[in-house]
Amino acid sequence: MSRRHPGPDLDHLTEAQARVHDAIKNGPRGNVIGPLRVWLTNPEMAEKAQALGQYARYDSSLPPILSELVILVTGRYWSSGFEWAQHAPIALEAGLDPAIVAAIGQGRRPEFTDETQRLVFDFAAELHRDKVVSDATYGQVVEAMGVDAAVDIVAICGYYTLISMTINAFDIPVGDGASLPLIDTAPAEMFRR
Repeated sequence: MSRRHPGPDLDHLTEAQARVHDAIKNGPRGNVIGPLRVWLTNPEMAEKAQALGQYARYDSSLPPILSELVILVTGRYWSSGFEWAQHAPIALEAGLDPAIVAAIGQGRRPEFTDETQRLVFDFAAELHRDKVVSDATYGQVVEAMGVDAAVDIVAICGYYTLISMTINAFDIPVGDGASLPLIDTAPAEMFRR
């Protein structure tokens, strides 16, 4: 729960809130926690945002290992502890190298042995850092993965920026189950020019 706004009382939801709550709970996420619970305050917004989130996390053209890489880059950019605690274990389960996860958590550029992972990291990191993607990086991603992948990387960055902003604005604590060291909240070297 958020320290600033815990979201509506789950025992006293409006009809619209209950509908959205049940859609989230019965979907692939299986629960309504953190930023999603805060969003229930405005069920129309929550419904639309969670639909984008379901696409970004579960249905994009990227395999889970790459979408989780983008999520970690975004969570680290925003120093979002809750997001990190939720997704670092998922990224490891999807097969992302623990050294890559650790480097991102510490704000360092990882060393990649997989070229596709490097391209996805560069695209997401440039987009956050520079607010644009260089022609070289864009061209490499499109050549290797197609335009659909580039669109989906942007969608994942955008959705998890909204998630991270909600986490940070409403002071959502990391919570239980964080099995990895929390992210370093110092300015990240990987986002410096």
